[in-house]
Amino acid sequence: MDAHSRILILGSLPGQASLSAGQYYAHPRNQFWRLLGDILAQPLAEMAYAARLECLLAHGIGLWDVVARAERRGSLDAALRQVSHNDLLTLLAARPQLRLLAFNGATAWRARKPLLGAEIAMLPLPSSSPAYTLDYASKLAVWRNITQYLSSARR
Repeated sequence: MDAHSRILILGSLPGQASLSAGQYYAHPRNQFWRLLGDILAQPLAEMAYAARLECLLAHGIGLWDVVARAERRGSLDAALRQVSHNDLLTLLAARPQLRLLAFNGATAWRARKPLLGAEIAMLPLPSSSPAYTLDYASKLAVWRNITQYLSSARR
């Protein structure tokens, strides 16, 4: 996450493909890059990883996880055990420029509880994971709610 990001998309914890690649949303069937690409009108899914991140930062979007550490077999959030969360309250205090926290999936959304009452917009998003079988058009319709924060997010 960049110090200038005004939108922060929070996932739960990277899955095995992402951990192996050292990249967010590296599973080839994960729809994250396609969803954001459609929202930003950029071919993110076709770009090299570094270019994807650069494009997000140019639009004021950062990425992070709600889970700092956990044990998990496989990649499903349902398999998370011994979970330790990142300190989102400290993050907000250190990043007053943030205007939106968007939570990618139900596990990430549940981790917002310490933030209840905080003066920041919070948006639950349907998971971009291939394990979440909601059709793409329905996911995109909800993810498009990010656009109302984009004009104020650009540097």
